[in-house]
Amino acid sequence: MIARPFWLGRIERAWKEAPIAWLSGVRRVGKTTLAHSLGAERILYVNCDLPAVEETVRDPVLFYRNCPKPVVVFDEIHQLRDPSRVLKIGADMFPRLRLLATGSSTLAASKKFRDTLTGRKREVHLVPVLWSEIDAFGATLLRRLYHGGLPPALMADAKTPSLYREWMDSFFARDIQRLFGFRDVNRFNALFDYLLRQSGGQLERTRAAAALGISRPTVESHLQALEITHAITLVRPFHRGGQKELVRLPKIYGFDTGFVSFAHGWDPLRSEDYGVLWEHVVLEHLQAHFPDLPIHYWRDKAGREVDFVLVRARNQVDAIECKWDPAQFDPASLQVFRSRYPRGRNYLVTPHEGPPYARKFATLEVAVCNPGGIGADSSS
Repeated sequence: MIARPFWLGRIERAWKEAPIAWLSGVRRVGKTTLAHSLGAERILYVNCDLPAVEETVRDPVLFYRNCPKPVVVFDEIHQLRDPSRVLKIGADMFPRLRLLATGSSTLAASKKFRDTLTGRKREVHLVPVLWSEIDAFGATLLRRLYHGGLPPALMADAKTPSLYREWMDSFFARDIQRLFGFRDVNRFNALFDYLLRQSGGQLERTRAAAALGISRPTVESHLQALEITHAITLVRPFHRGGQKELVRLPKIYGFDTGFVSFAHGWDPLRSEDYGVLWEHVVLEHLQAHFPDLPIHYWRDKAGREVDFVLVRARNQVDAIECKWDPAQFDPASLQVFRSRYPRGRNYLVTPHEGPPYARKFATLEVAVCNPGGIGADSSS
């Protein structure tokens, strides 16, 4: 079992704030393995996919009273008839216990959760294998870009189309259909494939509907389901009401570089493919390490753009530019951005193995670093 100390730390910190840690993430991202790595001597593992479990937890008070371990893991808890009741009783009546519940979506996605457990839970969104974890998985960065960050795909001997197709089928049947009741798998997958091929670019919903021959409301409902289940991320534009700034169109990112490259048919990867896939890796780092900070992008009507904007305070925003090759960085867009929003740190994030270093572009100071250097010079 590969050690993942960052994620174990996130779970432990969640328990310091609330008795329930809600571990979400796409199918096969490693939730079950991570739960088991808490230690067999410490956890009571409950596989909610098994029909017999429903009877086991029918009386939650009796179940918890006889629990021999300090931690209860409910894997795929949305399979239970009334999961929120089971968790609420555990949190309220057995405060010394710690509960870990896993699922593919945010907790509120399922109609079964009549109580969203406000105040009793903290959420941990497990993303694909992080930049800092690649070595632990015995992989290279190029392999991570090509195969993706789902552990079974990353560690496979070869990139096989069947793995990705089977994942798509399972995702629809076990997550989308069960949670949202969608029935047309072909329509859903056509939109999902379209979005993966748009990954890293701006999303125009009307154009997507026209391209696929479906209604805009259908695009909206399916898009919402994909966002709730973490299959796509919408990064919305940062603005303060300036007339020359984009304020509406989000950028869209698929959940995994392996699926993005598969949807594009990038086999093998070419050097010109690295940049957009690297941007995905940086975004996943931001989602993991700064879960409470809004992540945006910035673009003006002249087409100048900053890849990511991390909002730390009302008047302090960090600007993050992603470049596979730092020699290709043009500071013009960042300089325009800083002329409007002067407070905050500037980062040029590259696959740079050494320590961060500073570069000056006129009066603009930029920290050149890998993802681990983002925020390294701040108390956050």
